[in-house]
Amino acid sequence: MKAVDRLAELDERKRETQQGPDPRATERQHAKGKLTARERIALLLDEGSFTEVEPMRRHRATGFGLESKRPYTDGVVTGWGTVEGRTVFVYAHDFRIFGGALGEAHAQKIHKLMDMALSAGAPLVSLNDGAGARIQEGVTALAGYGGIFRRNTRASGVIPQISVMLGPCAGGAAYSPALTDFVFAVRGSSQMFITGPDVVETVTGEKVSLDGLGGADVHGATSGVAHFVHDDEESCLADVRYLLSVLPSNNRELPPAEHGDDPADRAGETLLELVPADGNRSYDVVAVIEELVDDGEYLEVHADWARNLVCALARIDGQTVGVVANQPAVLAGVLDINASEKGARFVQFCDAFNIPLVTLVDVPGFLPGVDQEHGGIIRRGAKLLYAYCNATVPRVSVVLRKAYGGAYIVMDSQSIGADLAYAWPTNEIAVMGAEGAANVIFRRQIAAAEDPDDARQRLVKEYKSELMHPYYAAERGLVEDVIDPRQTREVLARSLSMLRSKHADLPRRKHGNPPQ
Repeated sequence: MKAVDRLAELDERKRETQQGPDPRATERQHAKGKLTARERIALLLDEGSFTEVEPMRRHRATGFGLESKRPYTDGVVTGWGTVEGRTVFVYAHDFRIFGGALGEAHAQKIHKLMDMALSAGAPLVSLNDGAGARIQEGVTALAGYGGIFRRNTRASGVIPQISVMLGPCAGGAAYSPALTDFVFAVRGSSQMFITGPDVVETVTGEKVSLDGLGGADVHGATSGVAHFVHDDEESCLADVRYLLSVLPSNNRELPPAEHGDDPADRAGETLLELVPADGNRSYDVVAVIEELVDDGEYLEVHADWARNLVCALARIDGQTVGVVANQPAVLAGVLDINASEKGARFVQFCDAFNIPLVTLVDVPGFLPGVDQEHGGIIRRGAKLLYAYCNATVPRVSVVLRKAYGGAYIVMDSQSIGADLAYAWPTNEIAVMGAEGAANVIFRRQIAAAEDPDDARQRLVKEYKSELMHPYYAAERGLVEDVIDPRQTREVLARSLSMLRSKHADLPRRKHGNPPQ
């Protein structure tokens, strides 16, 4: 055979790998409002940057009709490209081929790509749209998942791992996304569950739909499995690109800087109006975050889950920061089980990837209640404490208003290692609120008074003036300074600039044993 004939054969095979085995399968995918694997990759990566790995790979399985069905790619497209010029590795299940189900060859392609990403020190993005393990290949398919899980764990904290749920993900397949740093989901097409609706009904008698059991909104607002939820694939993949743009490629690099036109010393005049001096009045801390970060742009993580704590990635003076803030508009900003776990995971991620932490504090305490205590608020609240204490990245905290009891300590107080702590003139840092404290300390005096209500009010004022005035913590060195709220952005920018070269050594150990 002549060389020109060989080239013609190669071209034909390449066309088949690109088009897939059946044009009707593409039509069915589009009819569901879903893109194909290659269309998704094209949206994620910079135009023309994708280099495919093993496009001609086929399975070698026999039996159950597989010997007559050996399509190229074996149902997964793997390779690398760039996002804003920086290398990113990606694999995408092709639902048109075996429903995206994972078999031996399919898994080996993913293993190879994951190993390449870890060696190259570049982020890994998985575009998930598959029916789980390929039943016809039996235990070899299950072993393929084990190899993925092991590599997810090895890469954890070394390279960013992002899972994008664009179709079904059932059974053991759901554990790989759960092991990654961030999970994106799309309404109407994403479903994740360990056991499907039929099994649930058989075992428990409960009837539930696919979306009701494991849809995007369920995992975005109820279970906390999904960090971001979108209405369509296009907006979802656009946010994946944005997330990658603020993250470093690996744990040995700093996040990329992007200096814009927003001056670091811009005064935040509206901050005086955003946060009421009255500690009992609510406000939206997101408005405060928007005022402090560059151009008001941020990417909120877990926006619909544990909403009493806000976690977001943004930039201050061009540098990526992780913002953790109590949200007084939801449950008065208290810490509870879900908020503690949400904050802990976010703090750990930022620390792993050299992202400085800015903590905005307005917390009345931990949520009281039998359900919280029985649910393990001690154990699970300690996760947030452990994460902050263990973090070595630059850490700056600002007490906006209330900071009471153990929750004040946990929210990156100076005593657990915050590099710099500041407070606004509206701050109230204390063991508890003045009314509660007065009722404990002056219980007998109040009871013995001719007018208990008058005595209580007088003693509350006395306690506030002695132990809760705005400068009490500053006088004892527990905060660096009491600052003008309007200068908060400038103070943060200067503080983070000074801390950029921070170096901290941890004791030598294999790993810690965080509370579970």
